[in-house]
Amino acid sequence: MPPAALIAFPWTFINRNANFLYKLGISIGQFGVWLAGVKVEVRGYENFNHRGTYIFMCNHVSNLDPPILISRVPGRTSVLVKKELFRIPILGPAMRLASLVPVDRSNREAAIASVKAGIEVLKTGIHMTIFPEGTRSPDGKLLPFKKGPFYLATDSGIPIVPVTITGTEKLMPKGASIIRPGKAILSFHPPVDPQSFETKEALIDAVSTVIASALPKDRINQLSRN
Repeated sequence: MPPAALIAFPWTFINRNANFLYKLGISIGQFGVWLAGVKVEVRGYENFNHRGTYIFMCNHVSNLDPPILISRVPGRTSVLVKKELFRIPILGPAMRLASLVPVDRSNREAAIASVKAGIEVLKTGIHMTIFPEGTRSPDGKLLPFKKGPFYLATDSGIPIVPVTITGTEKLMPKGASIIRPGKAILSFHPPVDPQSFETKEALIDAVSTVIASALPKDRINQLSRN
């Protein structure tokens, strides 16, 4: 990573374009997953138009989830990042060039600003990838979904592609520092139109149900919302 950063960051700032930095990051992530002996089976990749713009929402059980999912998203995707990370020299400006969206949950106005920033990114044709639980599940069961990502979906009108990842909770569970070789399954489901639901609660329930549909029976929990 450090040698790659020495090349990618200066090039990004000179050209004011994050495409090279993004592709390099994806390649490093894929190589790291492969090097750790993790094999990924992708299902349902034909369920959505790869030329469209989507909000990908996935369950979250391991630190392996982001590099596995993001590398399979066609084109470029943005993600939500804690606002504090944008204060780090070099990294912060690079994340802004990469159209990453700062998240501040300290108050309602800050949360609304994050949603507006996300909408502007989606307008450029860049996807958004979100783990709506907000943190990793310790046992693989779905945690309550945060409402914020669904405001982004309803306000933008961009379809949600629910995604289910399984297997990574065994390969690198929450709290583990070592990756075990093995198999992960990434399941893409058909898009969900946020405009088809009268309430955000109904939309959350629908997305939760779809994601849960590909989980093992022993990992299906009673779903709820925050």
